[in-house]
Amino acid sequence: MKLQTVLEKAAGLQRKRIAVASADDYEIAEMVRQAMEYGIHDFLLIGDEAGIYRILEEKKISGSSLEIVHAGSPADAARIAVQAVHAKEADVLMKGSLPTAVLMKEVLNKEYGLRTGQILSHVAAFEVPLYDRLIFITDVAMNINPDLQQKVQITANAVRAASKLGVDLPKVAPVAAVEMVNPSMQATVDAASLTQMNRRGQIKGCLIDGPMALDIAVSTEAARHKGIGGEVAGQADILLMPNMEAGNVFYKSLIYFAGGKVGGIIAGASAPIVLTSRSDSAESKLYSLAMAICTA
Repeated sequence: MKLQTVLEKAAGLQRKRIAVASADDYEIAEMVRQAMEYGIHDFLLIGDEAGIYRILEEKKISGSSLEIVHAGSPADAARIAVQAVHAKEADVLMKGSLPTAVLMKEVLNKEYGLRTGQILSHVAAFEVPLYDRLIFITDVAMNINPDLQQKVQITANAVRAASKLGVDLPKVAPVAAVEMVNPSMQATVDAASLTQMNRRGQIKGCLIDGPMALDIAVSTEAARHKGIGGEVAGQADILLMPNMEAGNVFYKSLIYFAGGKVGGIIAGASAPIVLTSRSDSAESKLYSLAMAICTA
């Protein structure tokens, strides 16, 4: 499966409405243009009304399925967008040109936010040259140093996302520096616990085996050389990173050194959240939107 497949699947689903906070942004407009070409039409664009209209006119983007709502500030745009999703007036929340903290403050609002009681975590789907399928990575953007119970929920969020994108019984590799449990390396201890919890039915819908070094998780040849067997070694669909630092470095390495294409969402809320970086390309925003639509 490729990210293009995810995009085509999203275009073929029942139409979803996307609320974009601070949509007065050229990359957002380009993403909207590309989405409309695929038949993804329904957008609620919130932000500086004059700025949004100017950018849409420059890019020759129009359509009755584009609704524009004025917001006097990024904080107002975030509030209006989150309230629209909370009220079921939109199906997906998307970040435009505003700081993540501003949007997340509204997402976590106790009155009208999108909290469910589950942990929120970032799930990225990468298409990497020379790799034969999508590889999911979690969590690279939300949870700094998750403990075991948080990793259980982060895993569950990633498994649900991968499953909705068509991965049957995802294989999860909790990544560490080594394959053996070392009490002085917490990542290996957590990985062993997650593996045992999965085998006892406490974590369902996936196969977990770890700890695994990265090479063992993704390379059958490396696994064979090191004598590591099992159904996950060399065949992982989901890489559960030990902490956000390791995950974020790996994420950016795939983009800048390996030429990877990526889509990503925040899972665990009452609706999918597209929380791309302001520096991400329109293509990455489009793939992220497609992921959100498929998991909504």
